[in-house]
Amino acid sequence: MLTASEFRTDALSRSDRFDSWRERFEHTMAPSEITSPRAEDFWARQRLLHLEDAWLWPVSVCASRYRRTPRMIRQSDPELLHMSLVLPGSGTVHVDRGGHRSVNDPYDLYFLDTSRPYDVRSHAERPLVGVGVEIPKSRLHLPGTGALDGVLGRRLSGRRGYGALLTRFISHVSDEPDAYRPSDAPRLSGVLVDLVAGLISHELDAEAALPPETRTRNLVLTIRSFILHHFRDPRLTPQTVAAAHHISSRHLHRLFQQEGVTVAALIRHRRLEQAHRDLADPALLDTPVQTIAARCGFTTPAHFSRAFRAAYGVSPSEYRKAGLSTDSGGERRGRRCATPAR
Repeated sequence: MLTASEFRTDALSRSDRFDSWRERFEHTMAPSEITSPRAEDFWARQRLLHLEDAWLWPVSVCASRYRRTPRMIRQSDPELLHMSLVLPGSGTVHVDRGGHRSVNDPYDLYFLDTSRPYDVRSHAERPLVGVGVEIPKSRLHLPGTGALDGVLGRRLSGRRGYGALLTRFISHVSDEPDAYRPSDAPRLSGVLVDLVAGLISHELDAEAALPPETRTRNLVLTIRSFILHHFRDPRLTPQTVAAAHHISSRHLHRLFQQEGVTVAALIRHRRLEQAHRDLADPALLDTPVQTIAARCGFTTPAHFSRAFRAAYGVSPSEYRKAGLSTDSGGERRGRRCATPAR
């Protein structure tokens, strides 16, 4: 599991909760003036996940306000870029940064700089639910000292483009920290920084200023996401993937050669993975095997059967029969099969 620490006010006495949260926030992000209409009955829950020198912090906290003043900046500045992802269940989040105001709803993103004043407040009657991200600004290769001015405090979409990639990555790591070891933190941190830099550069139309290796990693991540969302289309091939991203098939091959996998293998893996799940689903027991294969993007039953047997060691029909059989107690027995090769 990733290195993490938990904070919950329900483990504290009521009189200590608000002050404890202020101290926690100061060490998570930066010293700020924090106020709340519920200071006497305050509650907050936070998990802090360490990704090397960056960190994610899923949080749910009652209505509150956070102001960072020029005086606080002069006294202490951790030189961090902060990003917040607003999640479903959250009230609106109002951001005032240098006179620029935005109102953020679920699946919106916004950036703050600990070296610049800000004023953030959540809806008076609803909690703030989201994920905070802290990244040292020194890790972002952006042109000029004022490069961030064009994005700070703005409402950005977490539903499309780099915003969607970033939202999915942050949500996945936050929801499943047990899927990773502490030794994975540097790699996860690299992905996080690349996606944040890609989003900022896209919004500033300054992607050419990013290092070539960052642009390459961002393109690979974008292509992987594209395959994930289009694998059911039987027309999806390495050629159509290349065309959708305005690159040649040869360039696509070189990109994934460095990843140690082919695009055709990625597409096949995703299709087999979905078919494997569907065949084990009791709700789909009456759905013919060939229908499941077609829904997963396979063009012929024979091709699907050969690929499935090569990956799992049994035919689709054999797997379904074994996986959906019941023991004497009437409980479903799932057959364990290997993960298909990527």
